Amino acid sequence: MRTNRTRKHTAALGVVTAVLALALTACNEEDGGTEPAGAAGNSSSAASSTDGAQTGGNDSKDTGASKSGGTAQNAGSKTGSSSAGSSKDSGSSAGGGNTSDSYAYKHPCQASDLSIRVYPREGSATQHVIEVNNTGANSCGLSYFPRVSLGSSKASDHSGDITPAVPGGLGGAPAYPVNPKTAAIAVIDLNPKGAGGVTWINEMNVLADDEHMPNADTQNFDLGPDVKVLDPKLGLYQASVADAVKSMQSAGK
Repeated sequence: MRTNRTRKHTAALGVVTAVLALALTACNEEDGGTEPAGAAGNSSSAASSTDGAQTGGNDSKDTGASKSGGTAQNAGSKTGSSSAGSSKDSGSSAGGGNTSDSYAYKHPCQASDLSIRVYPREGSATQHVIEVNNTGANSCGLSYFPRVSLGSSKASDHSGDITPAVPGGLGGAPAYPVNPKTAAIAVIDLNPKGAGGVTWINEMNVLADDEHMPNADTQNFDLGPDVKVLDPKLGLYQASVADAVKSMQSAGK
């Protein structure tokens, strides 16, 4: 009987041992399977991180390209604007000419840069305006008054032409400066007293600068019929007709 019980106990222990062994094996297999799963999870995370990094890199490149493109475009726009402004300013400076009086004192006017007009002064029957316009790019200098003679357009000898009286006591600047696109104005009164006078005169001869221009630059202006000339007076160049009249009235004194 004891032998049988011993055998039964032994058999039971063997069964328990076998069961425990199987359980341990199962546990080991589960532990081994978990580790690969964890490794796979880590690999998946790494792959995800790599993809994210690549995606982030691409986004970074795209962003950089966009910023770079925008900067280049803006820079190009600013550069073009600056260049245009410089060109304009440069052209404006280069074409401005020299308009200083000191420049005019050293550079007498040339006949080719002048345009002369002679016309009756409004409100007077005997006075005429001599207007000398500077059409050049720079200031230039004229003598204090034009050289004027009054004669006949039909005469071959002008030695008998009449010359007007001018103001005395001249002095000061070396020339009368005329800026570009402005005029030097002188007024002549053919008959200040308004009575009598010679009737054969029908022409006024004007040389804008008596000191620097040759006789060949003299211009002739028709006065029309019925002109009477007696003791004419001529004023200095001025900037306005009113000032030129005042200057004329001081001639011969």
